[in-house]
Amino acid sequence: MSGTAKEIESSAIREIEPEVRTLFTKVLEHDPREVAKMLEPYRDEFVVQMLELLNPASALKILQRFDAPRRQTILATASPESNQQWMRNQTYPERTIGRLMQPPLAVFRPQTTVAEATEQIRRLARKAIITYGFVTDEEERLLGVVVMRDMLLAQSSQRLEEIMLTNPFYLTPEMSLPEAMRAGLVRHYPVYPVCEKTGRLLGLLRGQMLFEAEAIELSAQPGEMVGVEREERLTTPWLRSLKFRHPWLQVNLFCGLLAALVVGLFQETIDRIIALAVFLPVLTGQAANTGAQALAVCLRGMTLGDSRSGREWTLLIKEMLLGTLNGALTGVTRNRDVHLCNDGQKPTGSDVRFGGVPRYHDQLLL
Repeated sequence: MSGTAKEIESSAIREIEPEVRTLFTKVLEHDPREVAKMLEPYRDEFVVQMLELLNPASALKILQRFDAPRRQTILATASPESNQQWMRNQTYPERTIGRLMQPPLAVFRPQTTVAEATEQIRRLARKAIITYGFVTDEEERLLGVVVMRDMLLAQSSQRLEEIMLTNPFYLTPEMSLPEAMRAGLVRHYPVYPVCEKTGRLLGLLRGQMLFEAEAIELSAQPGEMVGVEREERLTTPWLRSLKFRHPWLQVNLFCGLLAALVVGLFQETIDRIIALAVFLPVLTGQAANTGAQALAVCLRGMTLGDSRSGREWTLLIKEMLLGTLNGALTGVTRNRDVHLCNDGQKPTGSDVRFGGVPRYHDQLLL
């Protein structure tokens, strides 16, 4: 069971913890469509509890797989905070921080005393993990963050504005996952506030969920290179896997036929110089490896956020230049090795067996 599930402390979850624990493990192993089918027989309260255990982005994907009437009843059963947060999150694009936000809890006004805030945190801690307190003004703009250690050492009559950390770091909902990862790389906070550019507090993001979402993104990239859908898992039924994969194979077959057509244009040359056929696998392997190198570098740039809009032509020209130079250099090496091999050969009966075909370098000179 993941750390997210272990953090849930509500009494309702504890009452059915064995059932939740068993099903939660299965939920993590299936794609959203299959999870929605698994949860269909359960009552709405149970479904809400299960969704609240998950990464908010994953919870949204599962929620969207229910039919409209059931989805409405589930949303009506959820707490107002969760309902509002889910509705807000789905307005943001996929793979952005806005999809991962949780409802902001432990939000106070600057004039709140330490004693008042402590009492409220005690009540909130019965149903959620509270890491920081957040201080906002009347317009919900984030003014500061209160650390629990500072509250413990402060006088009960002190106001939060006296002990809060001002000008706190926050993420924006439009940030992509790589951008947020880079922004939090040197901070490693357990919880990040998510605010609009004006500073208005919209939600919270747990650091663990940020790294979890990025890990899922990275795991999906190799599959995308060969036509595997992001949602496919080991437990995905074979028929859905077939629907996911087969269209890509048809496209790949078409591209392969185009490559064969290009080779066919030189059929007469290949018939005259049979030795060229021997080197077709070498040529194919070199071309595939060159493309794989370029693809690996591009994927690394996308993962690290090095790719920028407007640099496409620069990168394309660079890869074309590298492909041309690598092809020329490996071609020189191939010609040298072929000539060395054939210069050391002694005439054998193979010339007669194969219809008097000259040696490789002799054919190439014809």
